Amino acid sequence: MRTDFSHFLTYSSMTLFDWICKFRPVSSNSFGWISFQIGLFFLSSSVFLSGLFLLFALLLGGFKRSGSYWRDLWNYPFLIVMILMIISSFQAYSGWLAWAGLVNWLPWFWGFWSFQAYLQTAEARRRSALCLLAGTFPLVVTGLGQLWLGWHGPWQILNGLIIWFVAPGGEPLGRLSGLFSYANIAGAWLAMIWPFALAALLQRRLSHLNRSFALILAIGIVSALVLTDSRNAWGGLILAIPFVLGPLRWIWLLPLLVVMLFPVGLAVLPGIDLGLQEWARKLVPENIWARLSDVKYMNQRYVVNSRLFQWNEAIKLVFERPWLGWGAAAFSLLYVLRQGTWLGHAHNFPLEIAISHGIPVATILVSVVMALLIVALQRGVLTVSDRDIGCHGGAIFDRAWWGSCLVLVSLHSVDMPLFDGRLNMAGWVLLAGLRCLIIPLNLTEHSESKLASDDR
Repeated sequence: MRTDFSHFLTYSSMTLFDWICKFRPVSSNSFGWISFQIGLFFLSSSVFLSGLFLLFALLLGGFKRSGSYWRDLWNYPFLIVMILMIISSFQAYSGWLAWAGLVNWLPWFWGFWSFQAYLQTAEARRRSALCLLAGTFPLVVTGLGQLWLGWHGPWQILNGLIIWFVAPGGEPLGRLSGLFSYANIAGAWLAMIWPFALAALLQRRLSHLNRSFALILAIGIVSALVLTDSRNAWGGLILAIPFVLGPLRWIWLLPLLVVMLFPVGLAVLPGIDLGLQEWARKLVPENIWARLSDVKYMNQRYVVNSRLFQWNEAIKLVFERPWLGWGAAAFSLLYVLRQGTWLGHAHNFPLEIAISHGIPVATILVSVVMALLIVALQRGVLTVSDRDIGCHGGAIFDRAWWGSCLVLVSLHSVDMPLFDGRLNMAGWVLLAGLRCLIIPLNLTEHSESKLASDDR
């Protein structure tokens, strides 16, 4: 009996090992590929565990690479930015905070290249997306339990190695935040993951059981996203759908979205006839039109906390020190001195980076990200088929990867979710995968990767 049980354990462990090693790109390290997947799975639930595994994968990602770091021209803008950031830290107004802020950037400049070793094939990107998606399940469960069942933390696992701080009733109260410190951050994560959930649900030749699981998770993600009460996340939810489904479906999808969103526009836009607006507000749930029109928070808002006022002040700070900036975290220090109220950041990525490190750094970073998105479009990421890339389900996941990047970029135009470590790491993984989307697939390497995964 004991022998049979030990055989079962041995077989199970070998099967799990074979599964986690499957689809490894041939240019990546085996242990790095395993560590990379585990890091992605734990990313939404534990910064500590995920950071360890992703750091290990980052270090191993440079081994057995077919190309040199110096041969990829996409790395050079990040080298220039790194030099400028270090120089700006020497004269930073924010002092030691400027040096501490470099941790958010310098390791991931290497990670942008290193992570590409694990994302070079469509199969590897699909597997990575599914790891991120599966790892979001604890966020959905804790978030829904937080609002519907009154759950709250902190909860500890592994003698405090993992601690989940789940705010009672959400943070702010009544808004789903789950494992994140604030509802807008949870909303940003869910909006970023939503394209992968949609891709998992719509991929072809999926068993009824797996499609049922994908449907349940997709419904959970959408429900949790709506309950974050984040307008940015709601926008990301809508924005991703056309790109995941692809241009072939736009002929009916876009008119359908316009018809669905038309009552919402009537309910929230100023200058609409009152009778027509009242009719629209009967169709649209009150929580949605009230949040979009800021009715719920009208009495709580002050001019100094409005986006336009913040951006105006941020622009003034940029032009006071346009070349090297004020240093990381300087905006929060300067805003409280000038306006008498604390604000963590400028709620806009280009402005925040320009304040911290100067206009040249902000221009380079924004240009690189936008160039990656545009070149991927030019290479046909939205129109490629599974047959073109030799991966069942790979085409829709590549569209979802591009859509997820677009959603995250859009969120950074009105907020700064990258200041959360988990979203920061996820963002660099997405950028690395976006770089791989525009690398012509080496058919020999692809065939070897396919054979290696089949042999396992």
